[in-house]
Amino acid sequence: MNFSLGKVNKLCSPKIIDEIFESGMQVKSYPFVLKFKETTLPKNVPFQIVFSAPKRTFRKAVQRNRIKRLCKEAFRVQRHELDTYLKNQDKQLALFLVYTPKEELSVNLLGGRTEKLIKKIISQLESNDAKN
Repeated sequence: MNFSLGKVNKLCSPKIIDEIFESGMQVKSYPFVLKFKETTLPKNVPFQIVFSAPKRTFRKAVQRNRIKRLCKEAFRVQRHELDTYLKNQDKQLALFLVYTPKEELSVNLLGGRTEKLIKKIISQLESNDAKN
């Protein structure tokens, strides 16, 4: 099982990011809000993701970078469930993860909440498939 979260998993396309906010779905699990959209990605990977910490809440870039680093670590460890689901369903997702609290939380808490978030994404994708 590969736990890496490399450069190919980084979403850089402004066009796809705009699509996520215009017509994507949203899942919340404190401390995260995750917007996502099923789309065709430029690279052959199950998902690409962007991590965000608001500048309004965290004024210093050092704080924002640390929070994004912690979020990346929490997601990296929990990603395998989403990875296998998307590969089995032959889907690609574009994800935008926003950190919402006003203070820095522990990595252990972030890891648990990330796991819940991934399960919510999978259940929402399954319910959308059932509707179609």
